Amino acid sequence: MMKRLLIVILSICQIQLLTNCSKQENPVKDPEPSQRNFYIGFTPFPYDINSEAVNYVYDKMATDADIISHHFDDGIPWNEALSGDEFHPNVMAEWQFRLSRTPASRKILLSVTPMSGLRDSLARYKSDSGNLPLPPPWDTISFNHPDVKEAYFNYCTRIMEYFNPDYFLIGIEVNLLMKFSPQMWNEYLELHTNVYQQLKTIDPIFPISVSFTGMDLVEGYTDANHTDMMQALNDVLPFADYFGVSVYPFISNLLCDSLPNDMFNKIFSLSSKPICITETGYPAEYFTVLGGSLVFDGSAEKQNNYITLLLNEAEQHDLKFVINFVLRDYDALWVAIGSPDDINKLWRDTGLYDQDGNERIAHQTWIEWLNK
Repeated sequence: MMKRLLIVILSICQIQLLTNCSKQENPVKDPEPSQRNFYIGFTPFPYDINSEAVNYVYDKMATDADIISHHFDDGIPWNEALSGDEFHPNVMAEWQFRLSRTPASRKILLSVTPMSGLRDSLARYKSDSGNLPLPPPWDTISFNHPDVKEAYFNYCTRIMEYFNPDYFLIGIEVNLLMKFSPQMWNEYLELHTNVYQQLKTIDPIFPISVSFTGMDLVEGYTDANHTDMMQALNDVLPFADYFGVSVYPFISNLLCDSLPNDMFNKIFSLSSKPICITETGYPAEYFTVLGGSLVFDGSAEKQNNYITLLLNEAEQHDLKFVINFVLRDYDALWVAIGSPDDINKLWRDTGLYDQDGNERIAHQTWIEWLNK
């Protein structure tokens, strides 16, 4: 789902941290050998716009996770990626800070996308900041233009070489393009196929994939056209090593009113490839959006029920990893950006720590699994 504004804020926070404060030298305990057959972790998404919040989430991931998800969803340096010129210093500062705070003992999921935050067009431009308007000629060309293919492949190789990830997504929630702009789907598929095949010639073994919105793949959970969703899935999966799924059950017809026990079975049965949860979350508090037109009756108990089901299913289905997107509720960040009553509110209360840093019940369940 679209977290464009919040992702941009995360990037700004990390750039400011690199220039204004030194890396914290907190000792990092290597994870013990695990009996789990999958990794669990978070993105470094901050709960506020300050260095304390950014450092907090990195410190917690050093104790609460064995994988970190570096999620880039705020545009592509199209001009520089095509020409081979250096990226803007702010881009490199963000990369440097993220990598400097990532313990060497943790696995890395790296996610990039050629799509806009709304998943309806080509990704916007990134330079000194993200999500800038596309400059000419990028504002008039589509996914399958030769320059887009070359630039996006170059970008993927550069960021992959920098982060040296264990898992790499070259598209985020790609089936939403079929949902919102189906006329662009074939052009995107041509881009994806081209970049995937080129990357596989570099390293045939390294796992490369994309993610799909899992709730849209199951007929009846959302308003997505099921035939279109199955076409998107079947078009892309031959050019993906894993079946990556983004799962937010409450952003569907289920809201927070029910949680079917067979939900994950329905999603996971759609592919025989190795499965991974690239991002997920469930609200632990009651809230409404859009003037009360949508009501989410979340609670700490419901969140724990979801995390319990999620991790049990991950074990049963032999998943590769599970990423809970938000570590701590971002109430402070939400207030700082003006308390919008829109979709930016949807993930606010999905942290395993509440807005004050208190552990929720689901956190206890999470740590029990981490220590297995």
